This record gives sequence, structure tokens and C-alpha cells, in this order.
Amino acid sequence: MTDSAATTTTDHHPLLRRRDGHHARVTFEELLFDLVYVFAVTQLSHELLTNLNVAGVIETLILWFAVWLGWQYTCWVTNWFDPETPRIRSLIFAVMLAGLLMASAIPSAFGERALIFALAYVAIQLGRTAYIVWELGSDHPLSANYRRMLGWVSIAAIFWIAGALAQHEARMVLWAIAVLCEYVSPMFGFPLPGLGRSKTSDWTIEGGHLAERCQLFVIVALGETLLATGATMTNAAIWDVPILSALLATFLGTLAMWWLYFGTSSKDATDAITRSDDPGRIGAYFHYVHAILVAGIIATAVGNDLVLAHPHDAMKTAYALILSGGPAIYLLGSAIYRKVVYGGLPVSHIVGFAALMALIPLAPSVDLLTMGWLTTIVILATGFWEGRLVRKWRESGKPHAETP
Repeated sequence: MTDSAATTTTDHHPLLRRRDGHHARVTFEELLFDLVYVFAVTQLSHELLTNLNVAGVIETLILWFAVWLGWQYTCWVTNWFDPETPRIRSLIFAVMLAGLLMASAIPSAFGERALIFALAYVAIQLGRTAYIVWELGSDHPLSANYRRMLGWVSIAAIFWIAGALAQHEARMVLWAIAVLCEYVSPMFGFPLPGLGRSKTSDWTIEGGHLAERCQLFVIVALGETLLATGATMTNAAIWDVPILSALLATFLGTLAMWWLYFGTSSKDATDAITRSDDPGRIGAYFHYVHAILVAGIIATAVGNDLVLAHPHDAMKTAYALILSGGPAIYLLGSAIYRKVVYGGLPVSHIVGFAALMALIPLAPSVDLLTMGWLTTIVILATGFWEGRLVRKWRESGKPHAETP
């Protein structure tokens, strides 16, 4: 739905944002809210670093989706509703408090604080959605969508709480089902018997605002990567040549990831969602793609920690998978992101992904520092390749999607 159509809808409720055709700015309330998620991302990377095994990866992945879903569903609320109104501001602050409790429980979420984690998360999803349903009443155009959403987060809540009360393996299964309920249901319009399903054309989002919010979360994740690098350097007993080389490798890798997102596509992404005839559909795609992108950044941060802390250690299978897998997941997410924005998959990302996978068999013959440099070189090469193509396309005046 276009902004002009959205204006008609939003005029019906005093808490909704005014749509005047201009890019809705990100408010200070939203920026403060994001700080809780800086902490949450840090907790996740530390959790994965200390549990670098199959079970640890599954646990961290489940917890990551909980963090992402809590943030993303709130992001949709602040896209529709004005965070500077007292009632919505109070809602955001209440979600922040529950989010801080949830993030604090992450290290023991699969241990003694499982119920605390689950209840905090359920309070976020159920409380926020139920409040919006109450505020909208029964006649507003967004009401039906939020009633369906409330139904699905209520179903998920059953699995979150049941999982918290179950044993470890059963908890994984039940929480994975809960994640799927909340992550997959928007793909089908939150369908429920008797309530129907939503259409993306009904989601009268402000496209530029949603794109900027996703971009800010990527900055949060990349910032956590730099913070982790600095913290590991601080704890190093001796700053010798290998440590400084590891610092350079991890820093350049982070810059390359920043460039691949912000240097080549972020402005075009904002334009794509703003100009779309169905911005709700593009916004939904952003909801899915950025979960993959940021997961790749978190995994890469763990790899950076390993390289800095133990540059001369021999490679283990788990180390190889995290060092190559983190950037590979990021490139996969970035490729899908470009597919959404430009309509085509970038060859540079496909080649980069294949190169990172090809490095895994080489792992037994190199140390962590060498592997760190190899993965950084692949990411840098992908960034240079993509950057040159984008520059040429923009100079030629052709749309990105028209190029091979």
C-alpha cells in the first residue's frame, strides 16, 4: 500500500504515525530500545564461544531467533505507532525492561533460568501485542491483523513455557517449534480458523523507516563485533606480531562486511521498499533476511575472538566451521537481501560463499591466524568485486537487476 493510502488509514487513530509522504525518522525512544539488544547480541556471541559444539550452536540459534523476533515485532509496532506519544513510549520502555531480563538470562536459558527467559520473552510478545489489540479496538483496519498475530504469539507462548519446564532435549524441540510459529506465520498472513489471514497490502508500513531500523540493527551487530575484538585485545598478555596481525585481519573483515551492506546496497534497499506498490511485502522479506544476516555477524564475531585469543592454535573442525561458516552465512543473507532489492542474485556473493566453503577442507593444515586471514581475504575480494560492479552500474544509469 502506498503512503497516500496509508495516510487515510492512520488518520483513524491518534497513536498511529502521521503519514505525510516523507521518510519517518527513527526516534530517540527507538534508539534507546536498541541498546538492550546490543547487550543481547553480546550475550549470544559469548554463549556460542563457550559452547562451540552442535548442541551449543542449536541453543544459540534458538535464542538468537527469540532475540530477533522480540526486536522485529516491536519494530513493526513503532513503524505503525508513534513512539513519542506517552502510551507507546511507555509500551516501549516496558518491553525494554522485559528484554533486559530476557537478555540477562541468556547464559542460563538452557539451564536454571529457562523459565525466567521464557516468561520474559512471552511477556514481550503477548503483552505488546495484546496492548495494541486493546488500543486499536475492533473497527480499525489494522485490528484484524493484530488479532491474528495475538493468536499466533499465544500459540507460541504455550511452547515457550512448556519448553522451559521440560528437560534439555525436549526444551530444544519445543522452543524450536515456538520459534517457527512466530517466524513462519507472517509468511502466510498469520492464518487462523475464523479469523482468516492478513495480506501484505494491508500492512501500511512506512518503508524508509523499516529499512533504516533494520540497518541500525546491522550496525548494532557489527559494533558488537568490534567491541568483542577490543575486549579480546585488552585481555591479551603480550601484543606481539601475530596478535597485531590477527587484529588487522578481524578489523578488515568487519569493514568488508560493513561495506557489503552499507557501501553497495543500503540506500537502494530504502528506495526499493519506499517505491514499492506493496511495501508490506518487502518489509516482510526484510524480517526474514536480516535474521540470517545478523546471525552471520554474530558467528563471525565468535570466529574473531578465537583468532585473537589463540592465533597459533591448530584448527579444529568446530573452529573451521565457525570461521568459514560465519562469513558464509553473512554472504548468503546478503545475497538474498540483494535478490529482494534488485531482483537478482549477485555472482560475487555466490563465488564468495563457495570459496569460504572450500576453505574448510584446508583447515587441518593451517592455524587459526592463517584461517582468519583467508576468510578475511575472501570477504574483502567479494566486497571489491561487488563494489566495482555497483559503481559501474550506477555510472551507466542501468538498474542493478539488469546486470548479470
